[in-house]
Amino acid sequence: MRRSRAFGYRAGMHASTPALAWRQTLRDFRAGELRLLFFAVMLAVAALTAVGFFADRLNAGLARDARQLLGGDALVSSDRPTPPELVQLAARAGLRSATSVSFPSMARAPDDLGGASRLVAVKAVSDGYPLRGALQLKALQGEGVETVAGGPRAGTVWVDAAVLDALQLAPGQPLQLGDATLTIARVIAVEPDRGTGFTSFSPRVMLHETDLPATGLVQPASRLNYRFAVAAPQGREAALRQFVQQAEERIHAVPLRGVRLESLQSGRPEMRQTLDRAEKFLNLVALLAALLAAVAVAIAARDFAARHLDDCAMLRVLGLAQRRIAGAYALEFAALGLAASAAGVAAGWAVHHVFVFLLAGLVNTTLPAPSLWPAAFGVGVGMTLLLGFGLPPVLQLARVPPLRVIRRDVGSLKPASLLVLAAGAGGFAALLLAVASDPKLGLIAVGGFAAAIAVFALLSWLAVALLRRAVPEAGAPRWLVLATRQLTARPAFAVLQVSALAVGLLALVLLVLLRTDLVASWRSATPPDAPNRFVINVQPDQAEAFRQTLADAGVTRYDWYPMIRGRLVAINGRAVSPDDFSEDRAARLVDREFNLSHAEQRPEHNEIVAGRWTPGEAGAVSVEEGIAQTLGLKLGDTLRFDVAGVLQEARITSLRKVDWGSMRVNFFVVFPVAELPELPASYIGAFRAPPKPGFDNALARAYPNVTAIDVSASIAQVQGVLDQVIRAVEFLFGFTLVAGLVVLFAAVSATRESRSREFAVMRAMGAGSRLLAQVQRAELLGVGALAGLLASLAAMAVGWALARYAFEFDWRPSPFVPLAGAAAGAALALAAGWWGLRDVLRRPVVETLRRATVQ
Repeated sequence: MRRSRAFGYRAGMHASTPALAWRQTLRDFRAGELRLLFFAVMLAVAALTAVGFFADRLNAGLARDARQLLGGDALVSSDRPTPPELVQLAARAGLRSATSVSFPSMARAPDDLGGASRLVAVKAVSDGYPLRGALQLKALQGEGVETVAGGPRAGTVWVDAAVLDALQLAPGQPLQLGDATLTIARVIAVEPDRGTGFTSFSPRVMLHETDLPATGLVQPASRLNYRFAVAAPQGREAALRQFVQQAEERIHAVPLRGVRLESLQSGRPEMRQTLDRAEKFLNLVALLAALLAAVAVAIAARDFAARHLDDCAMLRVLGLAQRRIAGAYALEFAALGLAASAAGVAAGWAVHHVFVFLLAGLVNTTLPAPSLWPAAFGVGVGMTLLLGFGLPPVLQLARVPPLRVIRRDVGSLKPASLLVLAAGAGGFAALLLAVASDPKLGLIAVGGFAAAIAVFALLSWLAVALLRRAVPEAGAPRWLVLATRQLTARPAFAVLQVSALAVGLLALVLLVLLRTDLVASWRSATPPDAPNRFVINVQPDQAEAFRQTLADAGVTRYDWYPMIRGRLVAINGRAVSPDDFSEDRAARLVDREFNLSHAEQRPEHNEIVAGRWTPGEAGAVSVEEGIAQTLGLKLGDTLRFDVAGVLQEARITSLRKVDWGSMRVNFFVVFPVAELPELPASYIGAFRAPPKPGFDNALARAYPNVTAIDVSASIAQVQGVLDQVIRAVEFLFGFTLVAGLVVLFAAVSATRESRSREFAVMRAMGAGSRLLAQVQRAELLGVGALAGLLASLAAMAVGWALARYAFEFDWRPSPFVPLAGAAAGAALALAAGWWGLRDVLRRPVVETLRRATVQ
């Protein structure tokens, strides 16, 4: 077969280099020698472009819908009526405007309709609301929703369905809001600019702004959020940009305290955070697929080159120049890379539609078409894979000496130069870091794999060196002696095989841990039994009775902390004000009151990341690490708070890590003492409400001053989003699983010919098929078990780094992971060996020896 192939080349000696490359490509692809390379590159490109297409469409959709989420093109938010100068600025720019004011309050049913009460999020809107987007209301008759362009009429309210359920009311019935009685006209289905915050967890009651004074709810001490939205008419985008610039300058120059311009990031942070985390999970799985594909390409390309050594030696004998041989193979691999990349882009385009379907709940509108960037990027990754990792060993074929035709011990493949390897690996790593979008995620995944490969090679070399001594010639079974001697006779192949298997298994084990432990850790951040009620404003004289009420209802586990309102007035003895901070968030934090607390024992759901929590330490304070970073605070700094005219000073002795998505009671600042009697305080609690009808209403009647916030809907939404993201990760997991199996198959198949010759010699010397099968199984099981053990240990290290630094979870892997990994590695290696080497034991001895002689 090799001779006929060489003489076939002779017929095309005078053909051009492209024509020669075309003939080689068709011949090699029909022979099956390029299929593994094609498949590996296609898988990597498909995984990366599927995530790329989805992320591109998602980001474009968010940018398009930003105006609807804000209710306008730009939004001025403040805790007092919008400054007149900003209103006048918008009017001079010719912008349309609308106003709204939001605040929490209690809504009641009339006494003759039950008298139930419910905490609601009140929103009073002006004519023209909303400027962008549209409210959707439940149809008056039948199912479905109706889209409306304005707000409720005077004298009426629109409410969420939860208000009707809690108060046992229906459309057309009265609702008492403060001193006013308004008629429930419609039920809200979708409110585009709902926003976030504590009050957004409560069901909405929307009324016209002219009805607000009659309620009597706006008092000097009321905590209100005023929103002034503007929108530019068609063709007036320049006026909008000018308004935004001038408004920002005005806010910072005066300064206008408590006033800020909102964007998509500040208006809907929970949506952005959810989407970022989903994209991060998908990017990680795609990165693993690409890394596995690189290993598979490198192994398969070297095997391809080894198979063509004798062909190229014959071509050299026939007079074909090195330059033409190199050019033909370069064109062959370039064509293969383009074809595999194009197929991968097409597969990625199809797969990303599955992501759109699985994650449809995260974005409730139709996504725009993607750009061409993901496709171009996928082609670039595919070409880098094949040319950077596959071409270097193949180009060595051009330098095969003609003497190899008669002396097969010359002209063998040599390790690629460090410069070539560094260039290919560097370019590929740069592309993967760009894919990751998150530097921590990219560096841990790419750097972890690079370090793991080096460790695998070193440890496997040591294992091979110790193997001969571990199995003595006398006393051990014959099949075990032969298996160990085969491995130690070719240590380079053994190291390559163990390292390649370990890399493939590393990705597989890491994916299993990702699917189980890491996803479970993500779920545990908001567990199904998380608190679904928050109560605030419990007065000290009510605390004991309130806790007894919870105990009588069967609530035994709950958070309970004093809450103190205080303003930060000095750091290290130096007075501070919002003007001292350039960052907007820091300025806002200093401009408002903090929620402070005290507890002798550290909250169990808070982790100390710096310093030390000493129970009962007077003059000490523990600060949340995020706010410490924002305000530039560090251990040892002294903070002074003004609490209702009482100054309280303390030194920072510890920093805490707080998970704000845990649905637990958390504070920026906590004093590690049991009592602070000199400071006025109320109490805040969080608990899971018992499944008893009327519990919330009974609590509201017994403690009318206490504000109870129901976050059940929010928890259900978070859990639903988690389910969607996990389904998408599981779907992409299939791609990476296939890529890992391709690596295993390539690693085992790379030694097929050498195994055939060795087994042929042993069979010629009298070894039976049963003994050779035992030798092969022992070798595969040993190599697979070692690779699985190494891969599991590396996966635990990489998984821990990803959990802690990329996903910010607390994760403790099971100690049985290495044992399970070793068993899985042995089983997978045996299965891959059976499939890739099944013809080795069946091949006749004469045919094998004839091939070796001909080659």
